Amino acid sequence: MTRVFSGIQPTGDVHLGNVLGAMVRWVDEQHRAESLYCVVDLHALTIPQDPAELRRSSLRLAQILLAVGLDPEICTLFVQSHVHEHAELAWIMQCTAAHGELSRMTQFKDKSARAGFVSAGLFTYPALMAADILLYDADEVPVGDDQRQHVELTRDLAERFNARYGATFTVPRATFPASGARVMDLQDPTSKMSKSAASTAGTILLLDEPKAIEKKIKRAVTDNDADVRFDVAAKPGVSNLLSILGACTGRSPEDAAAGYEQYGPLKSDAAAAVIELLEPIQARFRELEADPAETLRLLAIGANKASERAAATLARARDALGLLERG
Repeated sequence: MTRVFSGIQPTGDVHLGNVLGAMVRWVDEQHRAESLYCVVDLHALTIPQDPAELRRSSLRLAQILLAVGLDPEICTLFVQSHVHEHAELAWIMQCTAAHGELSRMTQFKDKSARAGFVSAGLFTYPALMAADILLYDADEVPVGDDQRQHVELTRDLAERFNARYGATFTVPRATFPASGARVMDLQDPTSKMSKSAASTAGTILLLDEPKAIEKKIKRAVTDNDADVRFDVAAKPGVSNLLSILGACTGRSPEDAAAGYEQYGPLKSDAAAAVIELLEPIQARFRELEADPAETLRLLAIGANKASERAAATLARARDALGLLERG
């Protein structure tokens, strides 16, 4: 069976783009592949974090993933720092990567240009991401376009290590969803919906109340041309609404456009579809939030399952490198 790995950082609020671009897909994939999903809290440490908030947001994200529909009896859901092999293999990957490769990573250049403090971890975290993937012999890594470069680096590192030391790691491939992958900001439809947007007016948060969702969508930027059609270049705002409506109702954006002659009905239907999608998720989240011990129990089970496979992979890598066994 195909093995799939993906992770998400516990920073910022989960928004509709996260749900439609990744989480809904993960829920489907857990039924067709051996799936491992990880709250990557170690990646969050590349910038200073408030300890209490990091702990809270890590638990909260796990509860959201469960609420969306990840089933711990089917997939493996765990927290990255609960499996110590991630940190050890990350060092091995740092020693496999070249300085030039890491310095060319687009996200490092973008983030370091904006940051007042640039940690060494911000520079080397693609090596940790490679370790995350390679530990589990993942065949596929579902990602957005912004992570394509990291998976390519992971492939390069796996191939380099295998060439130097013998067949050790599975070389993964990135996979991309056919639709719903890029939900754009409602107020700036040329920019991706983001946790870090300056204004929340263009971002639908997973836990937004129905009235707030309706208000944000009805105020979404469109254009002066009343024609409703899917054309990202000419009509980015309308196309974004059609993408959202289509993803929420299981249709393509082109199919979702059928029958609309004005923006008002489109916005009303898009808001109703988003609310219908999110309401049961919100209800399940509130149940999980009221019982944090149960979430921690499920995460411990996931960590134990992940550790068993990660330990075997790390032992393979240590042996290939010639590291002395502990007596």
